[in-house]
Amino acid sequence: MTRPVYVTQPYLPPLDEFLPYLQTIWDNGILTNGGPFHQQFERALCEYLDVEHLALFANGTLALVTALQALRITGEVITTPYSFAATAHSLHWNGIKPVFVDICPETLNLDPAKIEAAITPQTTAIMPVHCYGRPCDVDAIERLADNYNLRVIYDAAHAFGVRTERGSILRHGDLSVLSFHATKVFNTFEGGAIVCPDAKTKQRIDHLKNFGFVDEVTVVAPGINGKMSEVNAAFGMLQLRHIDKALARRREIDERYRELLCDVPGIQCLDKRPATFSNHAYFPILVSGPYPLSRDALYQLFREHGIYARRYFYPLISDFPMYRGLPSAGRSNLPVAADAASRVLCLPIFPALGDHDIERIARIIADCQ
Repeated sequence: MTRPVYVTQPYLPPLDEFLPYLQTIWDNGILTNGGPFHQQFERALCEYLDVEHLALFANGTLALVTALQALRITGEVITTPYSFAATAHSLHWNGIKPVFVDICPETLNLDPAKIEAAITPQTTAIMPVHCYGRPCDVDAIERLADNYNLRVIYDAAHAFGVRTERGSILRHGDLSVLSFHATKVFNTFEGGAIVCPDAKTKQRIDHLKNFGFVDEVTVVAPGINGKMSEVNAAFGMLQLRHIDKALARRREIDERYRELLCDVPGIQCLDKRPATFSNHAYFPILVSGPYPLSRDALYQLFREHGIYARRYFYPLISDFPMYRGLPSAGRSNLPVAADAASRVLCLPIFPALGDHDIERIARIIADCQ
Protein backbone atom coordinates (compact mmCIF):
# COMPACT_ATOMS: atom_id res chain seq x y z
CA MET A 1 0.00 0.00 0.00
CA THR A 2 1.36 3.42 -0.94
CA ARG A 3 1.82 5.69 2.09
CA PRO A 4 -0.29 8.87 2.16
CA VAL A 5 1.33 12.15 1.12
CA TYR A 6 0.12 15.36 2.72
CA VAL A 7 0.43 18.91 1.40
CA THR A 8 3.07 19.68 3.99
CA GLN A 9 4.80 17.82 6.78
CA PRO A 10 6.94 19.35 9.53
CA TYR A 11 10.68 19.02 9.30
CA LEU A 12 11.81 16.93 12.28
CA PRO A 13 15.55 16.86 13.00
CA PRO A 14 17.01 13.64 14.45
CA LEU A 15 15.66 12.99 17.94
CA ASP A 16 19.14 12.51 19.39
CA GLU A 17 19.90 16.14 18.49
CA PHE A 18 16.92 17.36 20.50
CA LEU A 19 17.52 15.29 23.65
CA PRO A 20 20.39 17.47 24.98
CA TYR A 21 18.10 20.52 24.78
CA LEU A 22 15.44 18.69 26.79
CA GLN A 23 18.03 17.58 29.31
CA THR A 24 19.09 21.20 29.81
CA ILE A 25 15.48 22.22 30.44
CA TRP A 26 15.03 19.40 32.95
CA ASP A 27 18.28 20.27 34.69
CA ASN A 28 17.58 23.99 35.12
CA GLY A 29 13.88 23.50 35.91
CA ILE A 30 12.76 26.49 33.84
CA LEU A 31 9.86 25.61 31.58
CA THR A 32 8.48 29.00 30.53
CA ASN A 33 8.34 32.73 31.45
CA GLY A 34 11.19 33.88 29.24
CA GLY A 35 13.77 31.29 30.21
CA PRO A 36 17.28 30.83 28.78
CA PHE A 37 16.24 29.14 25.52
CA HIS A 38 13.52 31.74 24.97
CA GLN A 39 16.08 34.52 25.23
CA GLN A 40 18.63 32.69 23.07
CA PHE A 41 16.01 31.96 20.45
CA GLU A 42 14.86 35.57 20.18
CA ARG A 43 18.46 36.71 19.63
CA ALA A 44 19.17 33.94 17.12
CA LEU A 45 16.02 34.70 15.12
CA CYS A 46 16.83 38.40 14.99
CA GLU A 47 20.23 37.56 13.54
CA TYR A 48 18.92 35.01 11.04
CA LEU A 49 15.99 37.11 9.88
CA ASP A 50 17.97 40.37 9.78
CA VAL A 51 15.63 42.23 12.14
CA GLU A 52 16.43 44.21 15.27
CA HIS A 53 13.63 43.26 17.67
CA LEU A 54 11.36 40.23 17.90
CA ALA A 55 8.91 38.95 20.51
CA LEU A 56 8.14 35.22 20.64
CA PHE A 57 4.61 33.88 21.09
CA ALA A 58 2.88 30.59 21.81
CA ASN A 59 1.29 30.74 18.34
CA GLY A 60 0.81 33.07 15.41
CA THR A 61 -2.86 33.82 16.13
CA LEU A 62 -2.09 35.16 19.60
CA ALA A 63 0.66 37.20 17.97
CA LEU A 64 -1.83 38.74 15.50
CA VAL A 65 -4.31 39.52 18.27
CA THR A 66 -1.58 41.13 20.36
CA ALA A 67 -0.10 43.10 17.45
CA LEU A 68 -3.45 44.83 17.00
CA GLN A 69 -3.62 45.50 20.72
CA ALA A 70 -0.09 46.86 20.79
CA LEU A 71 -0.88 49.47 18.12
CA ARG A 72 -4.30 50.21 19.68
CA ILE A 73 -6.07 49.51 16.38
CA THR A 74 -9.83 50.19 16.34
CA GLY A 75 -12.59 50.82 13.80
CA GLU A 76 -12.04 49.24 10.38
CA VAL A 77 -9.04 47.40 8.97
CA ILE A 78 -8.60 46.64 5.27
CA THR A 79 -7.51 43.07 4.63
CA THR A 80 -7.65 40.19 2.16
CA PRO A 81 -10.37 37.54 1.95
CA TYR A 82 -7.81 35.11 0.50
CA SER A 83 -6.02 33.84 3.59
CA PHE A 84 -6.33 31.52 6.56
CA ALA A 85 -9.20 32.30 8.95
CA ALA A 86 -6.86 33.63 11.68
CA THR A 87 -6.20 36.80 9.67
CA ALA A 88 -9.78 38.06 10.03
CA HIS A 89 -10.44 36.29 13.33
CA SER A 90 -7.72 38.36 15.00
CA LEU A 91 -9.61 41.48 13.98
CA HIS A 92 -12.93 40.07 15.17
CA TRP A 93 -11.47 39.21 18.58
CA ASN A 94 -10.38 42.83 18.95
CA GLY A 95 -13.80 44.20 18.03
CA ILE A 96 -12.46 45.51 14.71
CA LYS A 97 -14.47 45.40 11.48
CA PRO A 98 -12.63 43.68 8.63
CA VAL A 99 -13.05 45.33 5.24
CA PHE A 100 -12.27 42.89 2.44
CA VAL A 101 -10.49 44.07 -0.70
CA ASP A 102 -9.80 41.98 -3.80
CA ILE A 103 -6.46 40.43 -4.66
CA CYS A 104 -4.07 40.77 -7.58
CA PRO A 105 -4.51 37.95 -10.16
CA GLU A 106 -0.74 37.57 -10.69
CA THR A 107 0.35 37.41 -7.04
CA LEU A 108 -2.87 36.50 -5.16
CA ASN A 109 -1.85 39.16 -2.62
CA LEU A 110 -3.94 42.18 -1.62
CA ASP A 111 -4.28 44.46 -4.66
CA PRO A 112 -2.96 47.96 -3.80
CA ALA A 113 -5.02 49.43 -6.65
CA LYS A 114 -8.21 48.39 -4.86
CA ILE A 115 -7.31 49.62 -1.38
CA GLU A 116 -7.92 53.36 -1.70
CA ALA A 117 -11.58 52.98 -2.65
CA ALA A 118 -12.18 50.98 0.54
CA ILE A 119 -10.76 53.61 2.91
CA THR A 120 -13.34 55.39 5.09
CA PRO A 121 -13.08 57.77 8.05
CA GLN A 122 -13.23 54.66 10.28
CA THR A 123 -10.23 52.97 8.63
CA THR A 124 -7.23 52.80 10.94
CA ALA A 125 -4.98 50.14 9.41
CA ILE A 126 -4.23 47.74 6.56
CA MET A 127 -3.48 44.06 7.21
CA PRO A 128 -2.01 42.47 4.07
CA VAL A 129 -0.81 38.86 3.86
CA HIS A 130 2.39 37.69 2.16
CA CYS A 131 0.41 34.82 0.64
CA TYR A 132 2.35 31.57 0.10
CA GLY A 133 5.48 33.41 1.30
CA ARG A 134 5.49 35.67 -1.77
CA PRO A 135 5.97 39.35 -0.86
CA CYS A 136 3.16 41.88 -1.18
CA ASP A 137 3.73 45.13 -3.06
CA VAL A 138 4.97 46.73 0.13
CA ASP A 139 5.94 50.03 -1.49
CA ALA A 140 2.49 50.68 -2.94
CA ILE A 141 0.75 49.62 0.27
CA GLU A 142 2.91 51.81 2.44
CA ARG A 143 2.51 54.84 0.17
CA LEU A 144 -1.24 54.53 0.68
CA ALA A 145 -0.78 54.09 4.42
CA ASP A 146 1.37 57.20 4.62
CA ASN A 147 -1.11 59.25 2.57
CA TYR A 148 -4.02 58.31 4.82
CA ASN A 149 -2.13 58.01 8.12
CA LEU A 150 -2.88 54.30 8.47
CA ARG A 151 -0.96 51.61 10.30
CA VAL A 152 0.25 48.51 8.44
CA ILE A 153 0.43 45.11 10.12
CA TYR A 154 1.70 42.36 7.82
CA ASP A 155 0.41 38.85 8.35
CA ALA A 156 3.73 37.22 7.48
CA ALA A 157 2.73 33.75 8.67
CA HIS A 158 4.12 32.23 5.44
CA ALA A 159 7.09 34.55 4.98
CA PHE A 160 9.86 33.18 7.20
CA GLY A 161 13.26 34.08 5.75
CA VAL A 162 11.89 35.92 2.70
CA ARG A 163 14.10 38.74 1.48
CA THR A 164 13.96 41.23 -1.37
CA GLU A 165 16.77 43.29 -2.84
CA ARG A 166 16.30 45.66 0.13
CA GLY A 167 16.61 43.03 2.83
CA SER A 168 14.14 41.16 5.01
CA ILE A 169 10.49 41.50 4.02
CA LEU A 170 9.75 41.51 7.76
CA ARG A 171 11.19 45.00 8.13
CA HIS A 172 8.22 46.57 6.35
CA GLY A 173 5.14 48.02 7.98
CA ASP A 174 4.60 48.89 11.62
CA LEU A 175 4.68 45.22 12.65
CA SER A 176 5.07 41.83 10.95
CA VAL A 177 3.64 38.65 12.44
CA LEU A 178 5.10 35.18 11.91
CA SER A 179 3.68 31.72 12.53
CA PHE A 180 5.81 28.75 13.59
CA HIS A 181 2.99 26.21 13.38
CA ALA A 182 4.00 22.64 12.54
CA THR A 183 2.89 23.07 8.91
CA LYS A 184 5.09 26.12 8.29
CA VAL A 185 8.49 26.32 6.58
CA PHE A 186 10.05 26.87 10.01
CA ASN A 187 8.26 25.42 13.01
CA THR A 188 8.49 25.14 16.79
CA PHE A 189 5.59 22.62 17.01
CA GLU A 190 3.36 25.62 17.83
CA GLY A 191 4.66 29.16 17.96
CA GLY A 192 4.83 32.61 16.45
CA ALA A 193 6.49 35.99 16.73
CA ILE A 194 6.00 39.71 16.21
CA VAL A 195 8.81 41.61 14.49
CA CYS A 196 9.04 45.03 16.16
CA PRO A 197 10.62 48.24 14.83
CA ASP A 198 12.09 49.40 18.14
CA ALA A 199 12.78 48.36 21.74
CA LYS A 200 9.88 50.40 23.15
CA THR A 201 7.32 48.59 20.98
CA LYS A 202 8.85 45.22 21.88
CA GLN A 203 8.60 46.08 25.58
CA ARG A 204 4.89 46.89 25.24
CA ILE A 205 4.32 43.64 23.35
CA ASP A 206 6.26 41.66 25.97
CA HIS A 207 4.00 43.13 28.65
CA LEU A 208 0.84 42.35 26.68
CA LYS A 209 1.81 38.70 26.10
CA ASN A 210 2.39 38.17 29.84
CA PHE A 211 -0.87 39.41 31.37
CA GLY A 212 0.42 42.99 31.39
CA PHE A 213 2.93 42.27 34.16
CA VAL A 214 6.02 44.43 34.53
CA ASP A 215 7.04 42.79 37.82
CA GLU A 216 5.37 40.78 40.58
CA VAL A 217 3.13 43.64 41.70
CA THR A 218 2.84 45.91 38.66
CA VAL A 219 0.34 45.33 35.85
CA VAL A 220 0.27 48.00 33.13
CA ALA A 221 -2.12 46.53 30.54
CA PRO A 222 -4.94 43.97 30.19
CA GLY A 223 -2.62 41.40 28.68
CA ILE A 224 -3.03 37.79 27.64
CA ASN A 225 -0.96 34.65 28.16
CA GLY A 226 0.87 34.38 24.85
CA LYS A 227 4.29 33.20 26.03
CA MET A 228 6.31 30.54 24.22
CA SER A 229 7.52 27.65 26.38
CA GLU A 230 11.15 26.63 26.77
CA VAL A 231 10.50 23.34 24.95
CA ASN A 232 9.19 25.18 21.88
CA ALA A 233 12.05 27.69 21.99
CA ALA A 234 14.62 24.88 22.29
CA PHE A 235 13.11 23.10 19.30
CA GLY A 236 13.33 26.38 17.39
CA MET A 237 17.02 26.68 18.20
CA LEU A 238 17.54 23.19 16.79
CA GLN A 239 15.45 23.95 13.70
CA LEU A 240 17.62 26.97 12.91
CA ARG A 241 20.57 24.61 12.45
CA HIS A 242 18.73 22.91 9.57
CA ILE A 243 16.62 25.67 8.00
CA ASP A 244 18.92 26.56 5.10
CA LYS A 245 19.03 22.93 3.98
CA ALA A 246 15.23 22.70 4.26
CA LEU A 247 14.74 25.87 2.19
CA ALA A 248 17.15 24.59 -0.48
CA ARG A 249 15.19 21.34 -0.78
CA ARG A 250 11.91 23.24 -1.08
CA ARG A 251 13.42 25.24 -3.94
CA GLU A 252 14.43 22.01 -5.70
CA ILE A 253 10.90 20.61 -5.36
CA ASP A 254 9.40 23.84 -6.70
CA GLU A 255 11.68 23.70 -9.75
CA ARG A 256 10.91 20.03 -10.39
CA TYR A 257 7.16 20.59 -10.29
CA ARG A 258 7.52 23.45 -12.78
CA GLU A 259 9.51 21.23 -15.16
CA LEU A 260 6.97 18.42 -15.00
CA LEU A 261 3.84 20.58 -15.30
CA CYS A 262 4.94 23.26 -17.75
CA ASP A 263 3.28 21.60 -20.77
CA VAL A 264 0.01 20.52 -19.14
CA PRO A 265 -2.83 22.62 -20.64
CA GLY A 266 -5.03 24.27 -18.02
CA ILE A 267 -2.53 23.91 -15.17
CA GLN A 268 -1.09 27.29 -14.22
CA CYS A 269 1.79 27.75 -11.79
CA LEU A 270 2.35 31.14 -10.19
CA ASP A 271 5.24 33.06 -11.69
CA LYS A 272 8.70 31.99 -10.60
CA ARG A 273 10.43 34.35 -8.16
CA PRO A 274 14.15 34.88 -7.47
CA ALA A 275 15.44 32.42 -4.89
CA THR A 276 15.21 34.69 -1.82
CA PHE A 277 11.92 36.34 -2.91
CA SER A 278 10.01 33.23 -1.90
CA ASN A 279 10.63 30.51 0.67
CA HIS A 280 8.53 28.03 -1.35
CA ALA A 281 6.15 27.63 1.57
CA TYR A 282 3.48 26.26 -0.78
CA PHE A 283 3.18 25.13 -4.37
CA PRO A 284 -0.21 26.32 -5.64
CA ILE A 285 -1.57 25.51 -9.07
CA LEU A 286 -4.64 27.07 -10.69
CA VAL A 287 -6.87 24.68 -12.65
CA SER A 288 -8.63 26.24 -15.64
CA GLY A 289 -10.78 25.45 -18.70
CA PRO A 290 -8.43 23.47 -20.96
CA TYR A 291 -7.83 20.92 -18.21
CA PRO A 292 -10.41 18.10 -18.45
CA LEU A 293 -11.13 17.92 -14.70
CA SER A 294 -12.46 20.60 -12.37
CA ARG A 295 -10.32 21.60 -9.43
CA ASP A 296 -12.55 19.66 -7.05
CA ALA A 297 -12.47 16.56 -9.26
CA LEU A 298 -8.66 16.69 -9.32
CA TYR A 299 -8.66 17.18 -5.55
CA GLN A 300 -10.79 14.04 -5.16
CA LEU A 301 -8.62 12.09 -7.59
CA PHE A 302 -5.55 12.91 -5.51
CA ARG A 303 -7.31 11.70 -2.34
CA GLU A 304 -8.10 8.40 -4.07
CA HIS A 305 -4.35 8.04 -4.66
CA GLY A 306 -3.51 8.86 -1.04
CA ILE A 307 -2.31 12.39 -1.85
CA TYR A 308 -3.86 15.00 0.40
CA ALA A 309 -3.53 18.24 -1.54
CA ARG A 310 -5.28 21.27 -0.05
CA ARG A 311 -7.53 23.97 -1.48
CA TYR A 312 -5.69 26.89 0.10
CA PHE A 313 -7.66 29.16 0.28
CA TYR A 314 -11.17 27.83 -0.16
CA PRO A 315 -13.65 28.96 0.89
CA LEU A 316 -12.79 32.63 1.15
CA ILE A 317 -12.79 34.10 4.65
CA SER A 318 -15.51 36.46 3.44
CA ASP A 319 -17.76 33.42 2.84
CA PHE A 320 -17.68 32.32 6.50
CA PRO A 321 -20.93 32.96 8.39
CA MET A 322 -19.48 35.57 10.74
CA TYR A 323 -18.23 37.71 7.83
CA ARG A 324 -20.46 37.12 4.82
CA GLY A 325 -22.98 39.75 5.93
CA LEU A 326 -20.41 42.53 5.66
CA PRO A 327 -20.85 44.85 2.67
CA SER A 328 -17.26 44.20 1.56
CA ALA A 329 -17.78 40.40 1.59
CA GLY A 330 -20.00 40.28 -1.50
CA ARG A 331 -18.69 38.15 -4.37
CA SER A 332 -19.16 41.07 -6.78
CA ASN A 333 -16.60 42.99 -4.71
CA LEU A 334 -14.08 40.13 -4.81
CA PRO A 335 -14.12 38.58 -8.30
CA VAL A 336 -10.41 37.75 -8.50
CA ALA A 337 -10.31 36.18 -5.03
CA ALA A 338 -13.49 34.20 -5.75
CA ASP A 339 -12.04 32.90 -9.01
CA ALA A 340 -8.73 31.92 -7.40
CA ALA A 341 -10.49 30.17 -4.52
CA SER A 342 -12.49 28.09 -6.98
CA ARG A 343 -9.41 27.00 -8.97
CA VAL A 344 -6.49 26.74 -6.52
CA LEU A 345 -4.92 23.50 -5.35
CA CYS A 346 -1.73 23.36 -3.30
CA LEU A 347 0.45 20.36 -4.08
CA PRO A 348 2.59 18.63 -1.43
CA ILE A 349 5.89 20.39 -0.74
CA PHE A 350 8.15 19.65 2.22
CA PRO A 351 11.85 18.73 2.60
CA ALA A 352 11.27 14.99 3.01
CA LEU A 353 9.17 14.73 -0.16
CA GLY A 354 11.00 12.32 -2.45
CA ASP A 355 11.59 12.68 -6.18
CA HIS A 356 9.46 9.58 -6.79
CA ASP A 357 6.46 11.19 -5.07
CA ILE A 358 6.95 14.46 -6.97
CA GLU A 359 6.91 12.56 -10.25
CA ARG A 360 3.91 10.49 -9.18
CA ILE A 361 1.93 13.62 -8.30
CA ALA A 362 2.81 15.29 -11.61
CA ARG A 363 1.98 12.11 -13.52
CA ILE A 364 -1.53 11.95 -12.00
CA ILE A 365 -2.12 15.50 -13.25
CA ALA A 366 -0.65 14.90 -16.69
CA ASP A 367 -2.37 11.55 -17.28
CA CYS A 368 -5.81 13.19 -17.14
CA GLN A 369 -5.22 15.05 -20.40
